[in-house]
Amino acid sequence: MTDKFSAAEPEIQKKKILIVEDSKSTSEALKAVLEAEGRLAFLAHDGVTGLALARREKPDLILLDLLLPKLNGYEVCAALKRDNTVRHIPVLIISTMDSPESVERAEICGAKNFMKKPYNLEDLLREIKKLLQG
Repeated sequence: MTDKFSAAEPEIQKKKILIVEDSKSTSEALKAVLEAEGRLAFLAHDGVTGLALARREKPDLILLDLLLPKLNGYEVCAALKRDNTVRHIPVLIISTMDSPESVERAEICGAKNFMKKPYNLEDLLREIKKLLQG
């Protein structure tokens, strides 16, 4: 029997975040920041892998770029929202494509929010915290 204050206990409480971003340097840097904040982060560098990881890992939040190889962010978001096993997971779109049309299309496909790149890291962390709580 394990003690309820065992060292392994906090691992269960960590929120999982999937980062779907084709830039390896950007995604690795963001992963390091999130893990320093006490989160578990998973990376996918294309839409197909992102969709598969979302279905397998069932993260608490998905950070999704729009410009991705194989499936773009809109396609990934729409597929997630059609899948009853993952449709509840909030999706935060993070993209350089910030035209009103892009933002509206992201909303239509089911994204919870939209953040423009380059983003202020503190603003991003604040938004992540808000989405994980609500």
